[in-house]
Amino acid sequence: MKLGVILTEQARTESTYERLQAEKLSVVLAGNGIYHAVLKTDGKPSNVLDKAADFYVLTEDMETRGFTAGDLVDGKIKPIDMSQLVDLIMVEHDKFVWL
Repeated sequence: MKLGVILTEQARTESTYERLQAEKLSVVLAGNGIYHAVLKTDGKPSNVLDKAADFYVLTEDMETRGFTAGDLVDGKIKPIDMSQLVDLIMVEHDKFVWL
């Protein structure tokens, strides 16, 4: 199964994310979830990025919070806009969940 996840929170307390498994997994960082893409804690990127997945961040949400693609903490994170998110949801994945 091709699974997509929209992660919108900076602080997470559930373990659902850690348990996700899929043939193809994509994680879209949106809303306050973009902080996983642009901030480091104790000099290290967020452990959210440790998952074996394709990572995306919504440029609109980064820009709203004063960040640009130049602020990304890891080269594996791809900035996308809303139309590209729609393509991910409608074309490239079997299911999408929101965490």
